[in-house]
Amino acid sequence: MYEFPLINPKREAWSLMDIKLSGSRQAPVSSIGVAQAASLIARTQRSDGEIPWCEGQKTDPWDHIESAMGLSVGGYLAESQRAFEWLAGKQLDDGSWYTAYRQGVAEDQTRDANLSCYLAVGLFHYYLITADKAFLVQMWPTLSKALEFALSLQTPNGEIYWAISPEGNVDRMALLTGSSSIYMSIKCALAITKILGFFMPLWEIALNKLAEAIKHKPYLFNMTKSRYSMDWFYPILCGVITGDDAQKRIDKYWKKFVIEDRGVRCVSDKPWVTIAETSELTLTLAGMGNHELAGIVFNWICDRRYEDGSYWCGFTCPELAIWPEDKIAWTNAVALIAADAIYNLTPASVLFSHQFWVTSELSPFVDS
Repeated sequence: MYEFPLINPKREAWSLMDIKLSGSRQAPVSSIGVAQAASLIARTQRSDGEIPWCEGQKTDPWDHIESAMGLSVGGYLAESQRAFEWLAGKQLDDGSWYTAYRQGVAEDQTRDANLSCYLAVGLFHYYLITADKAFLVQMWPTLSKALEFALSLQTPNGEIYWAISPEGNVDRMALLTGSSSIYMSIKCALAITKILGFFMPLWEIALNKLAEAIKHKPYLFNMTKSRYSMDWFYPILCGVITGDDAQKRIDKYWKKFVIEDRGVRCVSDKPWVTIAETSELTLTLAGMGNHELAGIVFNWICDRRYEDGSYWCGFTCPELAIWPEDKIAWTNAVALIAADAIYNLTPASVLFSHQFWVTSELSPFVDS
């Protein structure tokens, strides 16, 4: 039997003791370990809500939010909410967060645009599972300030500078992966405005300008990062590139980054497969509607787990040596989010679906 949460049609909290699969797609032959992965994240979370990479390691806002999303998939809704509340308590006056904390104390005072607005994705994901509008209302001041900070770094050409240094200087470099993630954040923030009945036309303009830059102005972004697999699939994962163009991009670089029957390289020139990148490629393929291939890719990694059922961070090829050996909270979270996208574990399984953003009444692209 597979340890999936029971999806309550009233979107109430479910118990991890339940083992019922929602949706029409069938689970793979091997268990994907929802309960074990979610439990690892819950054990890693500190009592105040902070979720470091692993015990004793740093916390960064983006991965903290990813971990909160993993908690939600696993049914730890109170813990997920506490993670968002911890983040709200750490927000700076300009709407940003520092890049890294350790036990609540700032460790790196860089203020990163992508890290600061991913809150929107986490909150919308939480809402899709819980339908908790009151929590969105509670978090709206935090969210709106975060979006305004990120968009303050957008240029007239549409790209978004990645960060402000600890000294207060804008680093005039745009990253394709980060900007694609910001696109997803703006989409989710606009969906939340629909739920709350707000109208943010400047956010819509910013979204369109950013999409134009990502699609048609690759020279605006730091091309030295193209050796990273995320630069390959993130424009698709976040829904900027869709349809035939998305398929062409997947096909063009597949052999550069994918090791068949193993997973996705973090960078093209190193034989290191990571569970996170492989899970995100799975999310990308599922988002495009190719659930069959998504399931195949995910099945390559669904048994790359420790004895306690939590996922490895990565491994070398062909030796299959685990590296690093840390049990990373956000790695387990993205594996859960990917499994959700394939097997419909929760109502948030549609989050990265291109079709969802074309047809849902919550989408900023669909008239109410």
